[in-house]
Amino acid sequence: MIERLIAIMERLRGPDGCEWDRAQTFATIAPYTIEEAYEVADAIERNDLSELKDELGDLLLQVVFHSRIAEEAGVFAFDDVAAAISDKMERRHPHIFRGEADGGHHRWEEVKAAERAAKGAASPLDGVAQGLPALLRAEKIQNRAARVGFDWPDTAGPRAKIDEELAEVAAATTPEEVADEVGDLLFAVVNWARHLGVEPEAALRAATGKFERRFRAMEAAGGPAFAGMPLAEKEALWVRVKTGE
Repeated sequence: MIERLIAIMERLRGPDGCEWDRAQTFATIAPYTIEEAYEVADAIERNDLSELKDELGDLLLQVVFHSRIAEEAGVFAFDDVAAAISDKMERRHPHIFRGEADGGHHRWEEVKAAERAAKGAASPLDGVAQGLPALLRAEKIQNRAARVGFDWPDTAGPRAKIDEELAEVAAATTPEEVADEVGDLLFAVVNWARHLGVEPEAALRAATGKFERRFRAMEAAGGPAFAGMPLAEKEALWVRVKTGE
């Protein structure tokens, strides 16, 4: 079936194809690729397996789309993408595919590090994508630094750092300083979460979902007059909804 999808994309990008599809570039469809990945994650979060099937198809289309643009430029094609990831998976699992006795996740990280070095990486921080969500990128940067020994030995250090950053936010005197210090505070919170074994991106997503659920319940309880209610009444509704969960 993948051949059918590849043929469809070739037709869409062809001289008699779709004007919109023909006009796209790597850069213009990159936001759609990111959006589709998030929609896959959302379907998983909701345990909607029917929707997951559809969203995985949408994500696969993005891979085929990028591959077709690259093929037209004479760089690579879909088969090259599939071959590259197959080679990578076999290389990163030597205990499975090469019969090596030693293996597991620690070897995965070793192989990845060797791959980065082969590509000319000069720092353990090289290769962390700029386009990642900010919390996820902060966590990855911190993990990379930790692998070379730059890390707190326990949770006390990052927890104390949060207090330090809070004080610096309070002491900031310009909007630029406030923004800078708030960034440092968020980075410190990510570090503490990492030491607690909490994935910050997932934790914030869950917290946002919880707020949304409670806020919608407040709206329902308040009815048409909700928006115009005094803040104290809204706070009372919030407490009632929270207590009722």
